[in-house]
Amino acid sequence: MITKRIIPCLDVKDGRVVKGVNFQGLSDVSSPVELGRYYSENGADELVFYDITASAEGRALFTDILTEVARTIFIPLTVGGGINTIDDFDRVLKCGADKVSVNSGAIRNPGLISEAAKKYGDQCVVLSVDAKREDGRFCVYAKGGRENTGMDAIEWIKKGISLGAGEIVLNSIDTDGVKKGFDLEMLKAVCDISPVPVIASGGAGCIEDFITLFKEIPEVDAGLAASIFHFGDVAIPDLKKALAEAGINVR
Repeated sequence: MITKRIIPCLDVKDGRVVKGVNFQGLSDVSSPVELGRYYSENGADELVFYDITASAEGRALFTDILTEVARTIFIPLTVGGGINTIDDFDRVLKCGADKVSVNSGAIRNPGLISEAAKKYGDQCVVLSVDAKREDGRFCVYAKGGRENTGMDAIEWIKKGISLGAGEIVLNSIDTDGVKKGFDLEMLKAVCDISPVPVIASGGAGCIEDFITLFKEIPEVDAGLAASIFHFGDVAIPDLKKALAEAGINVR
């Protein structure tokens, strides 16, 4: 049985890790370098680094802090934010990223997914999807959850996979930062159509939420969270111990 991955997420704005609720009201948390080192040394399987305002501000991702984070950690690193071209892929990979996450850039130019997959391999291309319920369907949002594209999330994910995305991160805006559990309905809908790994993001509030996630939807490959790890509500070693005791395979 494939082991489930536990992935902390660093949402970085102006060089600092921040966290909000439903993608709103960001508050300062810590230094990404210090936090990255802490997670690398304390049982995280991977780390995700998002420059969360790069797309909205129409600029390239900050690479100096990213390089420092990559140098500090010894676990796989996925990087996203302001990834619009193959040159952006090249830049963050040279900074030490293992995988590159595309969101708004791929919405504007879906060909970016296939171009990157051909050049770097499917395993390097992560399609991150910010989705929210609108009139009974899951809609894709761009620019850090600020802009409703009107696109159907399930159809967009199918297209992304067909173009070469090797992994899906599903961020539910409805449950983001609320700490009431992952969006199981949305995740199930995505897992039903996805032949590639799916990472659940948005809503974790306690250890039980991860147990429920992996028990209810065994197809989910990983659980991603931010605030519960950043603020010490849940320690990753404790989480992995509880998951193992619940019969869920972890590293």
